[in-house]
Amino acid sequence: MVESLKRLPTGVDGLDALLKGGLIAGASYIVQGHPGAGKTILANQVACHHVREGGRVLVATLLSESHERLFQYLSTLSFFDPELVGDSIQFVSAFDTLEQEGLDAVVRLLRQEIGRQQATLLVVDGLLNARSRAQTSLDTKKFVSELQGHAAFAGCTVLLLTSARLEEDSPEHTMVDGVIELSERRVGSTAVRHVLLRKTRGSGALSGFHECLIDEDGWQVYPRLETLYSRPSQSGSQTLSRVATGVPDLDAMLGGGLAEASVTLLMGPSGVGKTALGIAFLAASSQAAPGLHFGFYETPTRLRLKALALGYDLAGLEGSGAVQLSWQPTTEGLLDQVGARLLEQVSSLGARRVVIDSLGAFGRLALEPTRLNAFFRALTGELRARGVTVLLTWEMRDIFGAEITAPAPDLSSIVDNLVLMRFAELDAQLHRALSIVKVRDSDHDPALQALSLGPRGISLQRAFDGASGVLSGSATTSGDR
Repeated sequence: MVESLKRLPTGVDGLDALLKGGLIAGASYIVQGHPGAGKTILANQVACHHVREGGRVLVATLLSESHERLFQYLSTLSFFDPELVGDSIQFVSAFDTLEQEGLDAVVRLLRQEIGRQQATLLVVDGLLNARSRAQTSLDTKKFVSELQGHAAFAGCTVLLLTSARLEEDSPEHTMVDGVIELSERRVGSTAVRHVLLRKTRGSGALSGFHECLIDEDGWQVYPRLETLYSRPSQSGSQTLSRVATGVPDLDAMLGGGLAEASVTLLMGPSGVGKTALGIAFLAASSQAAPGLHFGFYETPTRLRLKALALGYDLAGLEGSGAVQLSWQPTTEGLLDQVGARLLEQVSSLGARRVVIDSLGAFGRLALEPTRLNAFFRALTGELRARGVTVLLTWEMRDIFGAEITAPAPDLSSIVDNLVLMRFAELDAQLHRALSIVKVRDSDHDPALQALSLGPRGISLQRAFDGASGVLSGSATTSGDR
């Protein structure tokens, strides 16, 4: 029988996900990172959450900085409550003790304070100072070992903060149960924070670098979606049913609509009607099966106006709770942050259909474009598992031309259905053309269709018979050849 370890949640949801539930109660961890990496903020955020869950915290500083200055900085963050200080959270300065009496005296002081405060979490800020005070690596090991021993005996979890980037064979690393590394990476004019779990003894964890940020609420950690959902969280539906697209002509071409919990990609140039098809799909939502529009380029106001021009009342659907419009500006944001936001909104709404307009925005948020395939695979896989039918859009660069660019390699394995939309010039007129390129595990009508948009909605008609080169943008008829 596998024994489950008792966990101490950090209160930072993403970090707890990386740690598979939180810190191991009674274990010791090093939190390392350069000055300004956010170690002190993270430790105090964990401390405040811990006392709100009924614990008691002792924060010992081996730094010369005054506690008053620290409180001044922490007061700008929503998690910090000065009323907790002096009651459930006790701060003690061990700097003078370290300077005048050495490491042994610091251990004695902290042992007394742990017992006196009945602390269940100990934070030691300034491990680098303790290391510099040690004469040998053995002294450092002894300091960490004795501190761990006293804390563990009292049932106290330990966080040791240091601005040194300690290597895996350092004395401190060999002694502790886990190492959490905070770093910052500069990409052009952007700086992105990362967290890496370098060591997690006796416990599983999500490996690799994960994006994070510090805002007015403190630390926010966003695990890489491909690690968090390497396996979907649910098994998904075991039956095949159809979902209406909102365009009857398209439903007929698909043999009754899209397969439920499938992923469909609309590819085409700007202005060809991808957003319009997304609006029609969204307008088929109901209170029993709500729909979410997760867009990057059209604000909710513009989307409502565009819908009205096509005869769809999105505002009324919003009022009934059948539809939610969510807009994400592309000027800033983290790839996994936006992915997590999408899944959170799907969960809170209970969405059964989702329009993502468009995939290109995710590419702009990706610091590592090579991740996109794995990211899309994890995101769409999780949406499928939750029973969500998804409509994605992808804007192709060229208005005309035979070249087709895809948002990610191996795209065909990610999506279930692929719909290609192009402009075609024929008989001195510009037409919108639609073709169903792929439908997984189902028959479909592959004939080219002329797409019409108007105040009565969207319609498709078989067209271009006898013409060739339509999808290249320059159609010719048999009489032209």
